[in-house]
Amino acid sequence: MVRDYPARGAAPPGLSGWKLAVVLLVVQGVGAQKVRVEEELEAYPTESIDLRCMFIDGGSSTKLTQVSWIWEPVDGQRDNIAVFHPMYGQSFPNPAFKERVVFLHNDLRNPSIKIKDLRMSDAGRYTCEYATYPTGNEQGTTTLVMLAKPKNSAKAETVRAGSRSVVVARCEALDGKPAATIKWLASVGGNHSTSTTNGPYGTVTVRSEYRLVPTAADNGREVTCMVEQKTQERPWTQILKLSVEYPPTVSIEGYDNNWYVGRADAVLFCLANANPAPNVTWTSASGSLPNNVEVDDNKLTVRKVDDAVNTTFICEVRNKHGASRHQLTTFVIEALEDPSSAGVVAGAVIGSLLALLLVATLVAVLLTRGRRQQGRGFPSSGDSLATGSSGGSNGADYGNKARLLFGGGGGGKNGSGANNNGPVYTYREGCDATGTLTEKPNNFHHHHLHHASAGDPPTAHDILLCSDVGEAERRKFQLDDSMEEEEEQYDRFVGGGGNMLPPAYHPHRAHGGEAQMDVYLDDDMESQRDGSVISRTAIYV
Repeated sequence: MVRDYPARGAAPPGLSGWKLAVVLLVVQGVGAQKVRVEEELEAYPTESIDLRCMFIDGGSSTKLTQVSWIWEPVDGQRDNIAVFHPMYGQSFPNPAFKERVVFLHNDLRNPSIKIKDLRMSDAGRYTCEYATYPTGNEQGTTTLVMLAKPKNSAKAETVRAGSRSVVVARCEALDGKPAATIKWLASVGGNHSTSTTNGPYGTVTVRSEYRLVPTAADNGREVTCMVEQKTQERPWTQILKLSVEYPPTVSIEGYDNNWYVGRADAVLFCLANANPAPNVTWTSASGSLPNNVEVDDNKLTVRKVDDAVNTTFICEVRNKHGASRHQLTTFVIEALEDPSSAGVVAGAVIGSLLALLLVATLVAVLLTRGRRQQGRGFPSSGDSLATGSSGGSNGADYGNKARLLFGGGGGGKNGSGANNNGPVYTYREGCDATGTLTEKPNNFHHHHLHHASAGDPPTAHDILLCSDVGEAERRKFQLDDSMEEEEEQYDRFVGGGGNMLPPAYHPHRAHGGEAQMDVYLDDDMESQRDGSVISRTAIYV
């Protein structure tokens, strides 16, 4: 018996509305489980993509007749692009896909396809639909999303400084899918606005403008456009330098207030601040520049300063937005000194200082030496050495003391006419049995003097050798092996004429022993008013 059912869409007898809804969901779920597909795929133009489909009903009661792929670019439009029949084979009814679609497997239960050379127009829903018996059609749907990388660009607009807000930079992302997002990074205090435009196949173009009130100080400052979009691995950025044009301002620099006559290569610079760069013109108060002046763009050079450049220089700059000028008056002065002699003067001063330092060093050395030589003389122990001419006192009692006498052979009352090269008289008592006054000649180097006879009186060296002279008294006489300095002093004494006083005597011990002892003049002697010389170290009673 056949039951009569109400028209399509009406609920069967005995089923309420909510019960019917549950039945439909169960049937739809069972159908979805039989045909397995991917829910959504993303792809880019010119690429290839695989659309997978598989019938998974394990029962043998369902018979598969054929499978078809249906493309829905928009709602309500269905185009069959590929069909597979176990007996009749493959078919591609849509010409737009005929050369680009292929079945991956020649199997009714796995009718997956590949679409090559994708286009933005290929976006839409692709349904894998089975014709089965006895349950009817079974299907699964995959949504293909075509993505498009935007074409990004940014640029700065050339504007003129003013008082109103204008667009100074633009940034855009063309034909992106999905739509891109544009951000600005800047420190100039402006603002931005963004607009979008829909393109074909779901693409979107996004544009953004950056605006501010431009000033001369904003020229060259930086703003950054940043574009973010799904197809980009990282945000796209571009740094822009603002271009703000303004009329010029100018100044002249380089003058040092030291333009003296004869100075070479004095330079002035005309410094202009403008955008675009201005043209520079140099003139003077008289109109034309002096002959000794050369101009190279903003640089003015005076080859040699003279009275002709004692004038006012004028620098004028001009661009398309305006002009500006500045002037500078230069004063030429007389040269006080040749700058080239500065090195010579400095050298002379340094040389003088070094010479003074050398002289001071020599003086200090001589003074130190003089003090040391004075320290070599020893004061007598209450005794003094008497010297004189032949008219001196006779018969004095000297005891065991030695008396060293210097005098001339024919001396007068005051010792005038005394022979400076006269003999040396010493009195020896205790060492000589006679105890008489003997004479020993002066043996000066480099001169032939008169030698005394064998009976000459004892020398100062003999006195030193006397056992009666103490060790302290012997130390008063300096014994030195070198005679070079004494010989030079003697040469000066002999060559100075007969009126010069002889230098002091000092006994010196030669390398050959006591027999080679020489008597030498030293500053130990002290000249007297009568012309005689007395040793400060002599001892008498």
